[in-house]
Amino acid sequence: MLLTGTYCRSVDEKHRVAIPKPLREILGCPVGGNLYVAPGTDHSLVIYTEEVLTRWGERLQQAPPTRRDVRAFIRLFYAQAQRVELDKQGRIRIPAELAAQVQLGSEAVLLGVQDHLELWAAERWSQYRSEQQARYDEIAEAAFGPGPGPASAPDNRPIP
Repeated sequence: MLLTGTYCRSVDEKHRVAIPKPLREILGCPVGGNLYVAPGTDHSLVIYTEEVLTRWGERLQQAPPTRRDVRAFIRLFYAQAQRVELDKQGRIRIPAELAAQVQLGSEAVLLGVQDHLELWAAERWSQYRSEQQARYDEIAEAAFGPGPGPASAPDNRPIP
């Protein structure tokens, strides 16, 4: 599953947000189907399919349960994650406590982020994007880290 793109969305008084049809098709979530909304990072919310949320859980099970940060994350994340249903108009209802946590107003931005969606308050996304965009090259280098490129020998020497 590959989710990409940026979608400006309206949020109604009941905290309902429409998931664009192309994203719904990639998610494989039919009308009446379930997604999961949970706290994300950087003051965003994440939206997962059950399959992806299960994979994340399996990955977390690999972490040592004796680590305090692991236990805290698992508790905070799963205690706040909520199942939501896709309605006939392709909308999900963001639980009020999660909407308040990220200060979700009447305008939001929905991002496709590889295997999940992120929901941001529009103003917060704009601020985050402008701050991070200036560092894009630096962030890309850090994300991929040092390592042999396609034209390197096994010991990292360039191939002549």
